[in-house]
This record gives sequence, structure tokens and C-alpha cells, in this order.
Amino acid sequence: MSFTRAILPGERLHLQHGPIDLIIGCEGDRARGFDAACAAFDGVLERLVEELDLLRMDGWGASPPPGSVAGPVAQRMVRAVARHKGFVTPMAAVAGSVADHVLAGMCMRADLRRAYVNNGGDIALWLEAGERFRVAMAGTDGQIGIGGGDGIGGIATSGRGGRSLSLGIADAVTVLAADAAAADVAATLIANAVDLPGHAAIRRAPASEVRPESDLGARDVVVEVGALDREEVAQALTRGAALADAMRDKGVIRGAALALRGEMRIVGAERFVEAREAADA
Repeated sequence: MSFTRAILPGERLHLQHGPIDLIIGCEGDRARGFDAACAAFDGVLERLVEELDLLRMDGWGASPPPGSVAGPVAQRMVRAVARHKGFVTPMAAVAGSVADHVLAGMCMRADLRRAYVNNGGDIALWLEAGERFRVAMAGTDGQIGIGGGDGIGGIATSGRGGRSLSLGIADAVTVLAADAAAADVAATLIANAVDLPGHAAIRRAPASEVRPESDLGARDVVVEVGALDREEVAQALTRGAALADAMRDKGVIRGAALALRGEMRIVGAERFVEAREAADA
């Protein structure tokens, strides 16, 4: 076994290998579910590393680059970005795709009423009818509440407060979708769209200078955001909300919540937003 495994308080499973850090919970045949998670996770990082050069390439939509990916997680990543136009590489869906892959292994091998795989805030989710799941929304004092039968299998968050670089200024964008890979790439793109191009208070730098290994190359990422008035915050949120609305119309996502400087814009997710209580993950 090339990864570490531990049981955390609350009967949660922690799996970690290199940069991948998963928190997993399930109800039902928990022992078999956790064993299935370990089996699905084994070898994931090695296969991703083998195909990393291809996965960092743009153009996996209508005209994919030469070559193809073979790993199951890599294939999920490619499918997730293929529905989007403009610059995006499969790396935008890596966290959600890993979570989806592990969850699928659990649900295939164990009888579970409820299960989640949280990969750094990008969550793959399975709920039977009558089951519920709650998660805090970054950048706000609210939370998302999902029920079995809502058709949501993925929750992902992106923005300047996350682990990845961002082309936009959103504090956080939380997206609900059919699976975590779809939510992951959508959250990245919507967070990029929350922006005020050319604004003097926003400092940018080439991604390759901030983080040399980034798939964004020489594209400018946001490194600092200065003072913004309420009108400017509203303008930036409107830009992001327009993209979220277009994705929702196409059926790519179910809804999104966008946060910037204490303001929030909700697109199609109103009934899932609740006052914050004890969250599950």
C-alpha cells in the first residue's frame, strides 16, 4: 500500500498520498465501504503522474491534443472539461475526479445509505432517499444542505481562498452538480469570471512565476486585491453569475453560490442554502 490510512474521530476515514488528502464518511456497511475506498485509491496518484503532461494540455474539447489518457481518473477529468469552451485543462477537474472515482468504488462494493469523499473541499456525494448532507460554504456564514433525490452528486469550491491559483477575484464559488468533477471545473471557471479586468486595485502576475508547475503557464493570476466599493463588488459578481447561469441553462451544473467581500450571489441554488449549523464535512 503506497498511501497512509487512518480512522479519524466520528468514524471517518483519512487517506493521504502526496498532495491527495481525502476525508471519507459513510453509513451502512462502513467496514466494506472503507475497504473499497482504499482499493479504489490505491495507484491513483501514480497513474495521474504517468499522464500528467497530457493532462496539463489545453484543447480537450472539440479538438483534443494528440494522444489519449487511459487512467480512470484522467478519463473523468477529460470528460468534465470537454463541455466547456475557452482555456481550460483537465487539471481543473482533478480533485473532483479523484473524489468521484473513490466514491464509485465504494458504492459498487458496499451497501451504503449515505457516503461522501471530501478531497480538499471538492466533495463526491451519494445519498439514498431520506438522507441528508450539509457542508459549510467558504467565504460565507451559510451552508449547503442536500437531500437524497435532489440529483446532486458533487459539491466543489474554488476561488482565491482555495488551494489553486485563480484568474478572478472571488473569495469563494461553491457549485452543485451531478458529480464532483463537473462541479470542480465549473467552480474554477466561474471563480475566474468573477473579475474586474484592468482594475488598478487588482495585482496580477504570471502563473509560472507564482507557481512554476501550474498548468496556467504565463497567464496572469490574481495575487492581491485592494479596496473595492460595493458597486465594483456587484459588477464582479454579476460577471461570474452570468457564466453560472449559462452553465445551468446547459445542464452542466445545478446551481452556484458566489462570494466576494461579504456579498453573495446565488444562481439556481436558493433552496439548498441554509443558515450554518453543524456540517458533515
